[in-house]
Amino acid sequence: MTCMVKICGINSEDALIAAMSAGADALGYVFFPPSPRHISLKGAKTLTERVPDSILKVGLFVEAGDEALETAITAGNLDVIQLHGKESPDRVIAVKERFGLKVMKAISVSTAADIEAAKAHYDGVADYLLFDAKPPKDSILPGGNAVSFDWTLLSGQSFKSDWMLAGGLDPDNVAKAVEISQAPWVDVSSGVEKAKGVKDARKIANFIQAAKGY
Repeated sequence: MTCMVKICGINSEDALIAAMSAGADALGYVFFPPSPRHISLKGAKTLTERVPDSILKVGLFVEAGDEALETAITAGNLDVIQLHGKESPDRVIAVKERFGLKVMKAISVSTAADIEAAKAHYDGVADYLLFDAKPPKDSILPGGNAVSFDWTLLSGQSFKSDWMLAGGLDPDNVAKAVEISQAPWVDVSSGVEKAKGVKDARKIANFIQAAKGY
């Protein structure tokens, strides 16, 4: 089965066109002001209006309240809510029930215990699990830090929820990452940039080709 690809941190028309042209299956929009990939509500509305229904529109949030979620969901006509903070399983359930959308929960990973904890608390609760590397201690960003974890921790694992591999992926290592982890989805942000928050069209195309084995 071909691996699906999410390009996260879409915040410009050039990035949008590059990702859609290269065959991205999902596009991520970061609603987190400290991030260099943050997008405004107006910017999200302008970009997402051009996205066909066949491509998932995912909004990334870090411990956002219901009001912030609602305004962003409306502006970006979002399909999936990505919770990338320390949201509890109860919060995941509450968000799903309130907004009627699929919810993705990011899981910070450094050891096998982190995978097992995710299975115990979030598997089957969130619609998607996104396994990302734990951020460096000096980073204020929960993701997009160009840091990876041991992909063999996911090898042979099975989950009730659909799941994604993230963290330190780029055009040069994504094929190996998919081979080792058997991830059905991969998610990339910093690995396809030419500068922080600025996507590189060639890197996006190369990443998707490598992930899908074209």
